[in-house]
Amino acid sequence: MSAAVIRVIDAMWEKYDQPLSLSELAGEALFSRFYFSRVFRGETGTSPGRFLTAIRLFRAKNLLLETSLSVTDISYLVGYNSPGTFSSRFTLSVGMSPSRYRHQARVGFRSAAWRPVSGVPTNFVDFTALLPVTAVPSRTYVGVFGPPFQSVPVACEVIADSGRYRVSDVPDGEWVIRAVTVATDDLATKPWLRRPLFMSDPVPVIVRAGRPVPYARLILRPRRITDVPVLLAIPELDSFRLPLWDIDRTANHG
Repeated sequence: MSAAVIRVIDAMWEKYDQPLSLSELAGEALFSRFYFSRVFRGETGTSPGRFLTAIRLFRAKNLLLETSLSVTDISYLVGYNSPGTFSSRFTLSVGMSPSRYRHQARVGFRSAAWRPVSGVPTNFVDFTALLPVTAVPSRTYVGVFGPPFQSVPVACEVIADSGRYRVSDVPDGEWVIRAVTVATDDLATKPWLRRPLFMSDPVPVIVRAGRPVPYARLILRPRRITDVPVLLAIPELDSFRLPLWDIDRTANHG
């Protein structure tokens, strides 16, 4: 992993509220703009601009959920000069407006927020998941995503262990499938407070009605600083209720 890329990502987290240009970020890495962009994309899978956007939206979500600040105030606090631009990018990434997101968090995130719209051609993606052995009770979220910084998947599945699984109701299109594992031994009631134990790299999948989709292989590993921060939001797809297999396990240990 490039020390220069890590240095730039650290700077993004510290200065996300400032108008950081590509030239300034490249300067942090001591690289030319072109070379820096190529190295950064190779390390993270996305561009410096999109990674910075992901950090800003991640911080915006925290502010929406933990403060009573207005959407306009939050937009300025996370580095946007235009509340309209902030709202548009937030909606594109999260799948709902900032105000709707704040409201939805209070009533519980529901599956309707990410299930495909009725009538859209759907298929399925079969995958194998290899989870590291850990003594900590955990849950793994598997999502099928669109653009690199989009945090709302088009389909999702929750699994408990390594094995072969299927994500259903996947629309036609070109996607990536990723997974996040979170601890459930001291599960935060608020999904956005859950922090991942492990994450997977993205695996591209092309879904077309009537065509077989090759198995996706997800190998989970410890989280890295180069992981796009919106992936930390996958646990929000869960409602405030534990899956049945978690309830049974809790009851058996109670």
